Amino acid sequence: MEKKNRKPNQYTEVAASGQHLCISAHKARRVIDQIRGRSYEETLMILELMPYRACYDILKLVYSVAANANHNKGLNETSLIISKAEVNEGTTVKKLKPRARGPGYPIRRSTCHITIVLKDISVDEQLEKDKRTKERRNI
Repeated sequence: MEKKNRKPNQYTEVAASGQHLCISAHKARRVIDQIRGRSYEETLMILELMPYRACYDILKLVYSVAANANHNKGLNETSLIISKAEVNEGTTVKKLKPRARGPGYPIRRSTCHITIVLKDISVDEQLEKDKRTKERRNI
């Protein structure tokens, strides 16, 4: 099965990704599942109040996506929702910790890649209205 390289919609979606974050993918998914599909403002409140360490990195990434949307596309932050949020496993950093009497103990630090896509719902509503008016004119 081929993977399609999908790009976000040019007008309504803005994406950002954080790669090689020192969090296990399982622990990051626990937080991402809570914010998927919510509005930008609600997401900020949830992430600031959750007690997990992964929240800090995800919060920085959400701030970054919103800044991209505001600066690059001129979108308003109040009309943004999280349309897509995914966590993939990254590389595993392998280290050795010295132990008693000479041997080394292997340590594996897992990393993850997080991708967040924000969607502007006000632009989608405007596009739908334009489609409806075109359909009415054609009838």
